[in-house]
Amino acid sequence: MAGSAALTASAAGSSFDVVFVDEEGRRRREPLSACWDRPFEKVLPVRAFPSAKDQVNWPGYWWSVTTGRHVGYESWVERDVAMMLDFDRAVIAFSSQPFWLNWAGGSGPRRHAPDFFARLADGGGVVLDVRPDDRVDAAAAEAFAVTAQACAEVGWEFRRTGGPPTVLAANVRWLAGYRHPRCRRPDIAEDLSRVFSQPIPVLAGAREVGDPIAVLPMLYHLLWWQALRADLAGAVLGPRSLVASVEGTG
Repeated sequence: MAGSAALTASAAGSSFDVVFVDEEGRRRREPLSACWDRPFEKVLPVRAFPSAKDQVNWPGYWWSVTTGRHVGYESWVERDVAMMLDFDRAVIAFSSQPFWLNWAGGSGPRRHAPDFFARLADGGGVVLDVRPDDRVDAAAAEAFAVTAQACAEVGWEFRRTGGPPTVLAANVRWLAGYRHPRCRRPDIAEDLSRVFSQPIPVLAGAREVGDPIAVLPMLYHLLWWQALRADLAGAVLGPRSLVASVEGTG
């Protein structure tokens, strides 16, 4: 890989530093080894999410029910990754474009801004880059390898993803429409938990509780929050999809 010798020398010298924008909006530059424990899941984006006529990617903002704030993305693939972070119960907070990682490359200073930083419930940190395999050229491969080494130095996990599988993304995208707390109906939730104590089809179970028009939003809300479970990766959710409470899936 191009630049691999420079990569190794940089990592060995722990010469990584990061530029980030803290929660008060102050732009800072610090050695990674001195700021690895900062809450990067709460920082502001280090760069903007521009939009222009005829651009290929579609930037925007995902409203995270996990954090109660918007998280930017630069493409629909990144949107789906943000959505999956929001859906992941192991993730307690996440941010986009959290910092510039700086290092000495073979031809001079290099920098890379990962797409997301996620904080896990166990306190761990995860840095994510979103790039499908067929779009990883030599420069990108070096940037990802350097980022992985920098993460390893401070005990973070590094992940590169091309986005979630198509069926899983479609199902979670549907459930995301019911993620807001306004969908919660405790009375209906209790009945759904009882009815779905054993796996039964979505529509049949909803009808046992009441009018599906009133019940289904709460059912999808519970699927989003994973109090109910279904095979979201195997097939698109439909009236006959089997659903069970978490206790019922034991």
